[in-house]
Amino acid sequence: MPTDRISSIDQFRGFAILAMVLANFTGGMTVVPAWLKHAPDVGLTAIDLIAPFFIFAIGLTYGMSFRRRLDREPAAKTYGHFAVRYLAILGIGAIISAGETLIGENTSGVDWGVLQAIGMAGLLTLTVIRLPAPWRALIGLGLLAVYQVILDQFVLETVLRSSHGGLFGSLSWTAMLVLATALADLFHDPSKRKWFGAAGAAVLFTSLALALLVPVSKNRVSASYVLVSLGVSAVLFLVFHLFSERIRGGGRFLSAWGKNPLALYVLHYLLIGIVYLPNVPVLYAEAPPWLVLVECAALVGALSAAAYWMEKKKIILSL
Repeated sequence: MPTDRISSIDQFRGFAILAMVLANFTGGMTVVPAWLKHAPDVGLTAIDLIAPFFIFAIGLTYGMSFRRRLDREPAAKTYGHFAVRYLAILGIGAIISAGETLIGENTSGVDWGVLQAIGMAGLLTLTVIRLPAPWRALIGLGLLAVYQVILDQFVLETVLRSSHGGLFGSLSWTAMLVLATALADLFHDPSKRKWFGAAGAAVLFTSLALALLVPVSKNRVSASYVLVSLGVSAVLFLVFHLFSERIRGGGRFLSAWGKNPLALYVLHYLLIGIVYLPNVPVLYAEAPPWLVLVECAALVGALSAAAYWMEKKKIILSL
């Protein structure tokens, strides 16, 4: 099992958090076209794939990190470490959601966001992470099937009123993370890595067939959405990895972002508040294109400076 950081994983994670920051910042701007925002329900935009990229990046290191810690610490301590990690992510998400509700940004009445979805998925995945990859794959697919049936029959309206599917939607995000850990085992095993790309492509083609029966919807966290996102994430990560192998030392910008995604995610909310909280439309909601570009550049520049500083100080707060 590799012991050094894999630069392509850092780069992919950095790409995911950079895309998430920009999507969050521009989501409330009228000048940004609909195809660069989340689909209202059924449908898929590029922005709808960003949270799955993040989930997939977590899955790439979840099992490897767990096994490494288990090799040097008792099982109870290892489980406790990961439980605390994902409870902390859930708690940070709750604080951010409460803040959004306080300033009137959250109109659904449900304090649930992407960090809560990640935290809950991480906690539930912890219960199966020691199982062999084939078992995890079966559990992930089974959980996805059960989720879809219950969603369609009983809780569709509740899920649609909730951000990221709400508490029930966490089951589908969990299925995505569990399946991601199974795919990750193919990548981390040198004898099986050659099958990683084929497995990702198979998931993607399966999702396209499933989409004929089950609508693709991020708001519903539908089974077809999970599988298409998982397939795209695997194929895109493979591109990152192949690029990283061929250009040694490249991608430092994304690597720096990828080493501290949680810190940068929290920090970006504080920076967004500078232009959002004054409630001056021309500064945010109705900002002209040139100002949007300037603000995005300033946001990315400030976060990049923070990322490079943490990298220099060897501060690693990865998920």
